[in-house]
Amino acid sequence: MAVERRAPRRAEQHRRAGWLTVAAFLTAALAVAELRQPASNILKKPFEGLAIADIVAPSADAYGKSGEVKLRVALPGESVEFPLEVEGDPTKIRYSWVRTGSDSLVDAARPLSGAKLVAPSAPGMYHLALLSAGQRSVLSDMTVAVLVPFAEKVGSSINGYRIGTYLAEKLGGRHDAPEGFIEVGQSDVDLPVTKHFRVGDFLTHDNQSTWPRYVALDPKLLDKLELVIEEVIRMRGDSTAADRSVALDVHSGFRTPIHNVSVKRSARDSRHQYGDAADVTIDANFDGRYTAADSRLVALAVETVEQDHPELRGGMGLYTSRRYNTPYVHIDARGKRARWRG
Repeated sequence: MAVERRAPRRAEQHRRAGWLTVAAFLTAALAVAELRQPASNILKKPFEGLAIADIVAPSADAYGKSGEVKLRVALPGESVEFPLEVEGDPTKIRYSWVRTGSDSLVDAARPLSGAKLVAPSAPGMYHLALLSAGQRSVLSDMTVAVLVPFAEKVGSSINGYRIGTYLAEKLGGRHDAPEGFIEVGQSDVDLPVTKHFRVGDFLTHDNQSTWPRYVALDPKLLDKLELVIEEVIRMRGDSTAADRSVALDVHSGFRTPIHNVSVKRSARDSRHQYGDAADVTIDANFDGRYTAADSRLVALAVETVEQDHPELRGGMGLYTSRRYNTPYVHIDARGKRARWRG
């Protein structure tokens, strides 16, 4: 996997047309357009001779602070923020959704009227479909995961997949519960959620063979992990580092509560249960091994990322003792700073 981080290609291609964005929509767009062209040309056949993909693309901030996050989550039928850059008249465009791996629209088309879109009405993985003048363009770079709401968990299971019981269900109060869970079919396992990670990296390492499986996964964690990788590469400081592959592994992503109790020395209310934590190992010094030295470099990268992006602050634990076959670092985005050694 390549490690040189670039701004998303489509966002760069369309930044030249950045005078009009869906987030700003028509009021700001018209004001800018009047400064750049005669009023008689405003909104005149804006799509003539152009495919939708040539005039609409996710804006740079759609991909998070790292520019590498390819996943957004929403509850069924609720609002999901999906910033787009549009060249021309956004009122001419409608949108719907297609399931990943399919080309059939799942909901009636709606007018594109801002950066907040209505998510599909059923749980699953979706790509945004844009429609105009008989054309259709599917934006497959970004996946919207519509969650199975937490309330649909019956007892300790969802659809036959055992999850267990959260402390919030037993004790309430200050304890959290996920908003919901991403439904993962076998065909979804290799779906990219960032430049370096895929859905399967965050599934619980249990022995259940049931499909679909379910996972809680916070895009803020994904953003933080990509920023840490970027900082590790920056710290390397040589001209060849950006052209190398980054060797990494997710030891543990999401853990169901029923699995978490079986993990030795795990916290009773581990952040892994909420989808905003991962135990990772990264070959940070590019020597082809995973060592305690790598973990210390990753820890320095985490500190830098949290300093630069305080909204991503969270917990970090170093697990470098000889009791672990491979040293690793726990990274989470719980919203407040915490540090420990395993």
